Amino acid sequence: MNNPMKFYPIILLLVLLSCKGELPDNGLKIEEQIPVSLLSLSQGKGESVIETTGLFTTDDETLLAFKNGGVIERVYVKEGDLVKKGQLLAILNMTELNAKSAQAKLAVEKAERDFKRAQKLYKDSVATLEQFENAKTYLDVVKEDLNTIQFNLRYSEIRATTDGYVLLKLANEGQIVGPGTPVVQINGAKKGNWVVKIGVSDRQWASIQEGDSALITADAFSDVLPAKVLRKSEGLNPSTGTFTVQVQPNSIGKLPIASGMFAKVKIFGKATDSWEIPYESLLDGDGGKGFIFVTDDNRTVKKVEVEIGDIQKDYVLIRSGLEGHHSVVVSGSPYLKEGSKIKIVK
Repeated sequence: MNNPMKFYPIILLLVLLSCKGELPDNGLKIEEQIPVSLLSLSQGKGESVIETTGLFTTDDETLLAFKNGGVIERVYVKEGDLVKKGQLLAILNMTELNAKSAQAKLAVEKAERDFKRAQKLYKDSVATLEQFENAKTYLDVVKEDLNTIQFNLRYSEIRATTDGYVLLKLANEGQIVGPGTPVVQINGAKKGNWVVKIGVSDRQWASIQEGDSALITADAFSDVLPAKVLRKSEGLNPSTGTFTVQVQPNSIGKLPIASGMFAKVKIFGKATDSWEIPYESLLDGDGGKGFIFVTDDNRTVKKVEVEIGDIQKDYVLIRSGLEGHHSVVVSGSPYLKEGSKIKIVK
């Protein structure tokens, strides 16, 4: 009779091999089915929503300065003052410019006398043609000098360029300022042309179109302001590293709005053919591209590249890449690879 104890090692080996997923007869590995949950794909009209923040301002904020440097004689306004177009806001001390203007006028008078004398002498053949022409040229030069000084005199004062308010007073009386140094900043807020300036990324900028609808809210008031995208910049703002978009309220009524007031903005993009998938389904999203596992037979998966339209809190909007596919993997993606076998769980 055979001893059964001698078969125990063989039985133990078979048990160990079966636990490792290997067959004792051929050594082939049995691939494990990975449990996943799926979401059926259906294409619809998806609307991208961009939420961001910005500041109230007007499209005509202007820094006003003197053309010439000098000592400020008077600043006639202070911050918050209402101003009318053409109103005098500040003026330089005119002593030096008035003196130069007087000198230029005297030079013109002398040049006119010299020209008349040279003209008479030339007619009498006493003066040469060259002397006559030199007198005429000198008269033209000093007249141009006088025009330049008179032009500078006009721009030695600052006047309001529009009806609005003084936002900032940047210099005081008695202060010496250089040419072009800002003295006051005004805007056209009296006209009610408020906008909210926001900064967006390049991907957001590409999805925003002029005329898109928007909503504006602020801590200063409880109203929700319907708005639209007024314009968007065609270049990057180097100081912020973002693209600038201006959103204009349809109406502000009598709401308390001031320049620089903080605002929250929602921009609603145009509806496009797209798919909404759970955020956890997206893999390796970068630069508007990403990867998703899909299945068409509920037995194996494929890894496909997709174009991302928008990323929201609860879902991702996919513009392309899912055409012709049946279902997307919602959970279990980190354990999958191309061609992995799956087991569907609820």
